[in-house]
Amino acid sequence: MTTQAVAHADPRRLTIHRTGDSRLRSDPGPTETFARAVRDGLLARPRTLPFPYFYDEVGSALFEQICRVPEYYLTRTEDAILREHAGAMTEGWTAPPTIVELGSGSAEKTRRLIAAALRRHGHLHYVPIDVSASAVEDSARTLVRTFEALRVTAYVGDYRQSLAEIAARIPGPKLLVFLGSSLGNYEPDAAASLLAAVSESMGPDDRLLLGTDMAKSASVLEPAYDDPQGVTARFNRNLLVRINRELGADFVPERFQHQAVYRADRGRVELHLVSLENQVVHIPAANLTTHFARGESIHTENSHKYTREALFHMAEHGGFVEEASWTDSQGWFRVQRWRLRTTPSGPAH
Repeated sequence: MTTQAVAHADPRRLTIHRTGDSRLRSDPGPTETFARAVRDGLLARPRTLPFPYFYDEVGSALFEQICRVPEYYLTRTEDAILREHAGAMTEGWTAPPTIVELGSGSAEKTRRLIAAALRRHGHLHYVPIDVSASAVEDSARTLVRTFEALRVTAYVGDYRQSLAEIAARIPGPKLLVFLGSSLGNYEPDAAASLLAAVSESMGPDDRLLLGTDMAKSASVLEPAYDDPQGVTARFNRNLLVRINRELGADFVPERFQHQAVYRADRGRVELHLVSLENQVVHIPAANLTTHFARGESIHTENSHKYTREALFHMAEHGGFVEEASWTDSQGWFRVQRWRLRTTPSGPAH
């Protein structure tokens, strides 16, 4: 699969690529791809919408706002762990590893890893992957302005395809980074499939740094996904705004209520959009007219919360072994570094 460079700032330090045939871009490519996903989701029972399409330019900006609301502890807790332990997370190589980040977004927290690696090695190659073109391009340009010894090769597109291209194109040891408990958005089978794709892209000197949110009480979790300022509600409803804009639909977002519920039996927070009245919505590009009853829900996103036992099982099932882990004083969030099971237990080189 080929990759086309779409932007160059300084060819020596910044290149941005768009992976071909991606279904998860901020611009999803053919309208039919987006329309098909929306049609299939709304015809399903229960109704769903695909969470990757949250991240258009507006959705990405709203998510950055979510990360700053007081109730959303995840970002600041993970950032505190990185601030304290970034040096240990990036050590073990005699030459600088390429840092490859899945779902990089603004790369705010990743700056701690970049700074730690630069202090140790003096120079570094950073390779972010994100579905949002605007997020990855803005953050890449900011990073090369901030760190003079940093080279950035950014990928806009699907994780699996980008990982395969990176493995083929970029030699040497890598530290793959997946922060923010983003893995928790995937259903267990899909998360296992993504981890398998990550492991397939790795060599014996590579490591995976994975951030995960831990199971805790609903009194902590639900406000984190339903903040009093209503930022998460706007983020959730923005998916309807995007469907209106790109597929010609006539959703009235205010007729849907944002709802966040912690399902302890399923180990996840669920986001829903609940119809406030009986209504009919037309989506011309999806060739769909659909009726919503009052109280009927569209399930838009999950955020799975993990136990240590579940994480150990995921590592074992994915062919990984845990090298080290770091957490906060309350045990709310966990960052772990995994190597391939076949890798010798000594440090990578």
